[in-house]
Amino acid sequence: MGIITVENIRIFAHHGCLKEETTIGSDYRVDLEIEADLQTSALSDKLNDTVDYVFLNRIIKEEMNKPSQLLETVAKRILTRIFNEDKLVNKATVWVSKLNPPIGGDVERVTIKMSEIRKK
Repeated sequence: MGIITVENIRIFAHHGCLKEETTIGSDYRVDLEIEADLQTSALSDKLNDTVDYVFLNRIIKEEMNKPSQLLETVAKRILTRIFNEDKLVNKATVWVSKLNPPIGGDVERVTIKMSEIRKK
């Protein structure tokens, strides 16, 4: 088993429960950790034998570009696509953070962390 992380993906998106949030948009950070068997790719040195982090980044960007009220919804969509589109992934954890959220205080970010394990 091995771990691949894609960290600090910065995205401008339009998520939130307030109309202003979806109209104006704000900055987000997404981090992803996946677990997969990396032994084959370590020996073969072939991209087809591993989880391509360019692919992971593309999924995150595409799902972040679909407005949602809740960060939980966005995180779930990201996980669902990863498991549906890459059979090598055994476990994935995604952190979706809204930077400088409009919650009436000096808050750097709010973060949703969600994990999923491939069902056998």
